Amino acid sequence: MPKSPAPQTAALVTGLHLDWLTALALVAQVLAMALYLVGTRRLSARGRRWPATQTAAFAVGLVVTAYATEGGIARYQVDNFTLHVVQSLLLFDVAAPLLAFGAPLRLAIQAGGRGRGVALAAARSRWLGLLTRPPVAFLAYIGTLYVYFLSPLFAAAARHPVLLEYLQLQMLVTGVVLWSVVAGRDSLPRQVGYGARFALVLLGIPFFAFLGIYLGGVARPLYAAANTLHDTRSGGDVLWALSEIAVVAGLAYLFVEWAREEERRALRSDRQLEAALLAARNLAAPGPSGEGGSPAIDGEALMRVPAPGLEGVDRAGGD
Repeated sequence: MPKSPAPQTAALVTGLHLDWLTALALVAQVLAMALYLVGTRRLSARGRRWPATQTAAFAVGLVVTAYATEGGIARYQVDNFTLHVVQSLLLFDVAAPLLAFGAPLRLAIQAGGRGRGVALAAARSRWLGLLTRPPVAFLAYIGTLYVYFLSPLFAAAARHPVLLEYLQLQMLVTGVVLWSVVAGRDSLPRQVGYGARFALVLLGIPFFAFLGIYLGGVARPLYAAANTLHDTRSGGDVLWALSEIAVVAGLAYLFVEWAREEERRALRSDRQLEAALLAARNLAAPGPSGEGGSPAIDGEALMRVPAPGLEGVDRAGGD
């Protein structure tokens, strides 16, 4: 077979890459979707609504994962470096944020059943608390990419399918961890503020740029047995360009979420102020006999009345 063969459109769109490893991955993906839907049904049976946008995001994330690992693009994961870069970024920056937005851990906790105990234990575990610390999540995320492309690990993975599948799983997991912190939707041991979440996304810009520039100017292919130099350099250019698009998309999402949060806070403050003023007027108003004020009104209860349009909104999991 020639090095870096040109991809065929039909093979990319409709092709399959199935062996015993990818078959196991496909079974896991189908099972994950089934468990997610069971959770949403349990919530619905109890009269609670799980946001359809999060269900859709989780489903699309699994579809993207399946395409990246078992679809047509996976047939070129060793022979075409540029497509392998696209495949890796599909896991890192497309599937991972969609799965994180779906908040599967929060769903498992709210849905109850046998999975609730496991989900609660995971949400309270020290390991998850450590992995979701912003510096740790970022280093695991960007470190996985750097070690993979800038060490002999890339060539070793090209020769050993089991190692390659494991590294793709690591890409997906580290991506989900980082994007879960950024999205702020799931039941993590700690939630970080918008400043740290914006910083996590912005910090990726120089790291992705450096890696893309380096790969775009290498003197020899990373895996000379299957890839040409031109293909390797093209993959570096694609990595830089696509990663910057992912950064822009992440920043846009955070800006929208931040604006909505500020709007919710303003509505709550306005409602509380109106309730306090109403309570003060009622206390100061003369009674029917003109001698004294009206019966005392529980101002704190009025302060707890939700603002218009906020009823039923789940800050961490709402639309």
